[in-house]
Amino acid sequence: MPNISRGRCLLKLRIAEAKTTQAQLSRRTGYAPQQISNWVNNREKMSYEAAVLCSYVLNCHAEDLYEWHFS
Repeated sequence: MPNISRGRCLLKLRIAEAKTTQAQLSRRTGYAPQQISNWVNNREKMSYEAAVLCSYVLNCHAEDLYEWHFS
């Protein structure tokens, strides 16, 4: 069975594509600005629930928020 792992967070790119800001994403999701920054800068990984909420706000798929590696 193939393995899958999360790579680099693509949230910064998705925020830019949505023509919004980290501060606006923070307000719309209820996550603290520092938490958004931690995800954008790969200091922490998003929970599944956070990824789904962010993807809903940014109008993309949760899978689009990370690079994925298959082996």
